Amino acid sequence: MQRIRYVWEHFEEGMIALLLAAMTLITFIYVAVNNLYTLFYSLSDRFSFVSEPLLDIGDHLMGYAQEMTWSIALTKALFGWLIFFGIAYGVRTAGHLGVDVLVRRARKPVQRVLAMVACACCLAYAGLFLIASLKWVSAVLTAGIGAEDLDRYGIQVGHIALIVPFGFALIIVRYLEILYRIVTHRQTGLGLADEAAEASKLANPGEESH
Repeated sequence: MQRIRYVWEHFEEGMIALLLAAMTLITFIYVAVNNLYTLFYSLSDRFSFVSEPLLDIGDHLMGYAQEMTWSIALTKALFGWLIFFGIAYGVRTAGHLGVDVLVRRARKPVQRVLAMVACACCLAYAGLFLIASLKWVSAVLTAGIGAEDLDRYGIQVGHIALIVPFGFALIIVRYLEILYRIVTHRQTGLGLADEAAEASKLANPGEESH
């Protein structure tokens, strides 16, 4: 049970790390293949006694490079998934910026009420997008539109777009967790990031030690 809770509490970090690793690996392979075949062509010119096998290797690598147009499309799709996991991560870790100067001047009970209202607005906003995105994804899947450069592998636009309703559902869950903490007096506000305070810490790093 504790392990499941740990995984849930670090779900976004894990997915972000996985997506970043996949994007980096795909891009690295694509760049490496595109640069390797020129190397073999250069070596075939320099070492004429083994030019034919080197040219064959260069031709094969160039063929792979030309076929790897899917890598750009896949990287774009993974980046889209990364955005939605990043939004949910920002909600969970209080990474989103907020303008709450006036709210912080109010008394704690008032701050809690305002936080609940703000949380309800966020839930309503995410809920509307969840419903709309579900209808959109359903229509796209029914149309069976193939994804650019990925349709040869059976990947459709609808498969990539599944992250939209999933992402908003995850955002709703994270806001429900915040609302629960506010109601149970374990949290006062939405936990928004304070850009001014962070900038002040960076400008005066010695202040915290005092």
